[in-house]
Amino acid sequence: MCEFMETKELAYFVTYAAIVLLKMVVMSPITGYNRMTRNVFANAEDAAAHMKGPDKKVTLNDPVVERVRRCHLNDLENIVPFFGLGLLYALFSGASISTLLWHYRIFTVSRLLHTIVYLNAIRQPARALCFFTGFAVNVSMGVQILMNNFYL
Repeated sequence: MCEFMETKELAYFVTYAAIVLLKMVVMSPITGYNRMTRNVFANAEDAAAHMKGPDKKVTLNDPVVERVRRCHLNDLENIVPFFGLGLLYALFSGASISTLLWHYRIFTVSRLLHTIVYLNAIRQPARALCFFTGFAVNVSMGVQILMNNFYL
């Protein structure tokens, strides 16, 4: 283990951050796969390179590709804050290992379920529940960090 991860808090953060960041990275190939299999390209040079015939046109509104892209954007809106808040939570919250772990686990599971629900168009409120669960974890960590480290 590297010197930076001398505490369990940081080791747990690194583990769960890696899981959600890897999940977010996987969204790019999923988008690419859907673009290729559906002949849906956002740039003229991509359409020209991959399509044959006169239908070589840019398409920006394919419902399947756009669903994957929206899921990926939602990851950016939630996983990036988790990365910062989760690190600060490990370093400065004063939370017990158990509390810290449950925050990280709940966030990670909520994001994995959010992706499954979003990509499979499972009816609401499933996606909203997954989103707000992860959102609540981020808010909880942020509030606890501020409560234990509020200096003005």
